[in-house]
Amino acid sequence: MTEATGNIGDYEETYKTFAIDVPKHYNFAFDVIDAWAKRDRNHLAMIWTNQDGEEKKFTFWDMMVHSNEAANILMKFGIQKGDRVLLMLPRVPEWWILVLGIMKLGAVYSPSPHMLTVKDIAYRIKVGGFKMVITDSENMAKVDEVATQCPHLQLRMIVDDKPGEKVPIPWIGYQNELKYPAPVSTKLVSSSGRKVLATDPMLIYFTSGTTKDPKMVLHDYAHPLGQTVTAKFWHDLTEHDVHFTVSDTGWAKCGWGKIYGQWICGACIFVYDYRTKFHATELLPLIERYGITSFCAPPTIYRMLIIADLKKFSFSELRTCTSAGEPLNPEVIRIWREGTGLTIREGYGQTETCCCIATLPGMEVKQGSMGKPVPGWHIQLHDDDGKEVEKGDIGKIAVSLNPRPVGLVREYLNNPEENAAMFVNGWYYTGDKARIDDDGYYWFVGRNDDVIKSSGYRISPFEVESTLLEHPAVKESAVVGSPDEIRGMVIKAFIVLHEGYAPTEKLAKEIQEYVKRTTAPYKYPRLIEFLPELPKSFSGKIRRGELRDREMKRFETEGNGDQ
Repeated sequence: MTEATGNIGDYEETYKTFAIDVPKHYNFAFDVIDAWAKRDRNHLAMIWTNQDGEEKKFTFWDMMVHSNEAANILMKFGIQKGDRVLLMLPRVPEWWILVLGIMKLGAVYSPSPHMLTVKDIAYRIKVGGFKMVITDSENMAKVDEVATQCPHLQLRMIVDDKPGEKVPIPWIGYQNELKYPAPVSTKLVSSSGRKVLATDPMLIYFTSGTTKDPKMVLHDYAHPLGQTVTAKFWHDLTEHDVHFTVSDTGWAKCGWGKIYGQWICGACIFVYDYRTKFHATELLPLIERYGITSFCAPPTIYRMLIIADLKKFSFSELRTCTSAGEPLNPEVIRIWREGTGLTIREGYGQTETCCCIATLPGMEVKQGSMGKPVPGWHIQLHDDDGKEVEKGDIGKIAVSLNPRPVGLVREYLNNPEENAAMFVNGWYYTGDKARIDDDGYYWFVGRNDDVIKSSGYRISPFEVESTLLEHPAVKESAVVGSPDEIRGMVIKAFIVLHEGYAPTEKLAKEIQEYVKRTTAPYKYPRLIEFLPELPKSFSGKIRRGELRDREMKRFETEGNGDQ
């Protein structure tokens, strides 16, 4: 079992010369899926399984045929080029089939988490102007409840109906449409999607909305091409790989790891559909049984996986492991390496980007570092005046628009203020801060509003959280600044404990002393609050803004609470 060093080759040389050629017209469904199908009709595109042990396999030929069927059904009900479709489905094969079908019509789709609330659904349909919602029977009542509030909404479809059984009007049953009154044609009736420009709108993501209403992030039909760097260089994929990204279909991470770049590389994607209570250790026998060669998961999943005895499983086929979302603490990396023989390589990006900074195969792995800019992305760190900061100093992550990276957000829909704030003087500002070391490695500090200033020090919450997670009692942590009359701000840690530990004053002091010993004394949390769970967004991100607001209100009510 050896670490992959393949596709990137010499990093410096590839970074200098790499470019993605974007044609005038580009459509992932035709130019990738159908092209693979015609090149090798038996080439495996997807392995799907669920918690009940059911299994389905799809070749690229299958995906071509089924997406043609989907496009024909959607076209029958009036979906045309430019129409917007909201997809709210769990990890079922129909999600991928319908996405491709929507593309073949040149329409626009928006993936959303399956567990959206009624309020969330109403907000998205209204602000996004969606003509159609595709979901399952579990969410029918939610959509019905808000339909009259959404003037653009004309069509509602479910995918888990039973063929031959009518669904309530005005709903459309996808399975019924496939079979009745006759099987739908597998030959595409219209080829309007072939004529889309690479710059035409294709995809709308809603940001996590940790501090405000979700923004609409618009990507164009060239966006899948941009994800080539994610799959080819970061995941190091070829057509012989089976790649498993742990992500919900409603998150942008699905676009990073479960469709575009992977299928451009010809890799097979592995999908695990879980609905009931999930235990991360369920994944380990799947990695073994299906011979997963490339694995990507958020830090939360890795932290759960290392609880298991990793040596009980075979990782003989696994050759590359990656993670994104937040920095991994060294203890997790160490235990995973001891159990699998592989080092987790971290990456950075956003809903608005592809993987744009990463530790790539062959690079030295610096634990806690995001790595270096990937080919095609030219990045600097800027101060508040837009000037590049010195190495070692904290700066805003800025992406050069000259040339504009393929896959970068086109715009925030209906949000001129946000566009003006994020696109400035030829740069796109991610809203995150980092620092660069002498070797050119980037180190994540936090969101612009996450950095804590206390007694003249600038403190990264992630650095403190990483140290906290090394304490055996700490399962999860979130660090924010808490108002203080003397210091301006003090560090406060919200902590979720592992089973077997009780929230006591003695344990709090023990954790504080541990952080003092392990990192700089000024970084220890003067305040600790134990919680049963941390507030999180649909995509699993900690809502630090919510915790900051709580502290501000507490301070206004109670005054200085320093210990």
